[in-house]
Amino acid sequence: MAVVPAAVEIIVDVTGVGHGGFGIARHDGRVVFVRHALPGERVRAHVTEGTEDSRYWRADAVEILTPSADRVEPPCPYAGPGKCGGCDWQHASLPAQRRLKADVIAEQLWRLAGIEWDVEVEPVPDEHDGLGWRTRMTYAVDEEDRAGLRRHRSHDVVPIDECAIAHPGIRSLQIEQRPWPGMESVQAAVSGTGERLVIAEPGQRDVDVPELPADVSVAMTDEHGKIRTVEGHAELTETAWGRTWQVSAGGFWQVHPGAADLLGEAVAQAVRPRPGERALDLYSGAGLFAAVLADGVGHDGSVVAIEGDRRAAADARNNLADLEQVTFRTGPVDRVLGKEDELGADVVVLDPPRAGAKLNVVHEIARRHPRAIAYVACDPAALGRDLATFATAGYRLSGLRAFDLFPMTHHVECVATIVPADEPAT
Repeated sequence: MAVVPAAVEIIVDVTGVGHGGFGIARHDGRVVFVRHALPGERVRAHVTEGTEDSRYWRADAVEILTPSADRVEPPCPYAGPGKCGGCDWQHASLPAQRRLKADVIAEQLWRLAGIEWDVEVEPVPDEHDGLGWRTRMTYAVDEEDRAGLRRHRSHDVVPIDECAIAHPGIRSLQIEQRPWPGMESVQAAVSGTGERLVIAEPGQRDVDVPELPADVSVAMTDEHGKIRTVEGHAELTETAWGRTWQVSAGGFWQVHPGAADLLGEAVAQAVRPRPGERALDLYSGAGLFAAVLADGVGHDGSVVAIEGDRRAAADARNNLADLEQVTFRTGPVDRVLGKEDELGADVVVLDPPRAGAKLNVVHEIARRHPRAIAYVACDPAALGRDLATFATAGYRLSGLRAFDLFPMTHHVECVATIVPADEPAT
């Protein structure tokens, strides 16, 4: 197949939005996915991927011929065609970004699960400009030892002076201004208590991390991917749901400062755990939702937290050691559920990775006949596929909240409430 020449430019009308942060257009009967464009715009687009025989092309909008009323000037100089690929919607107002994300969620639910749903994406309380929220960043290091971010769908590193969506605690580390000789990547994190951590991944052995402020903890990954502490502490202290949490270096915690409490409240509202009930927290991470469930079921109830990552499971055990009603299982969720038939469930919370829970986990949940399920989803397509599977197992969607936890990007978080299909609608 002949490759489309690099200089090919087309003029298209953008008619919709697609999952992944692009507009949808057509050219000579072919679908074109156009980044840096908005629905309702006519743009001149540079084709970046595709062949003459391809069913679809990818392209960047390089000139806006007819702008949308929702278009704004991107707040970051590195947002745009051929630049940093981290943000998808900086050229759209924040209300427009949320409408676009709502459209994507609704389309995925309809296309993948046959569910028609009126979706609203809620802002995080006190969110003003969509900047300065990201508390965990991963930078790539180029051949000149400069830290930067990658171009969209590319391994090329774009050196930057500062990331506009990075939390001020991250920016204060000045990762981008320091040379990183011998390093492949650099992770930086700041906790809700103000602790800062840098994890360097060396591309060669026997290299040192550049000098950082004395109050910054420093770690490095070894040749096996394990993290060893160089200076300070191997974990960060977070606060959420009225508790203090220890999260190991490299461990998972929500990247928006307001996310943990917001999701905890949404999960509690979705399943409304009752005193004495049995609860399952699947993909439990550091234990946030297990704590939410424990508050609801009380001392007479039980919560079983299941997590496949040993580091996260250890964090959860430490974080919830004071809650006698919470017990833990470490291993892949589908295997643990498949082996332990005695694990009953009146309510279930699951927060799977981006790929979703998939068939086996959905069936293992359904055969326990919970009265309510809260599905925390970071990918609307995975949510749609799993909701279709839940439908075949006798469950239906009864509620959905969506949150703009990742402003300026196409990412969005959903909390879906799932109940038995024969339960009357409320």
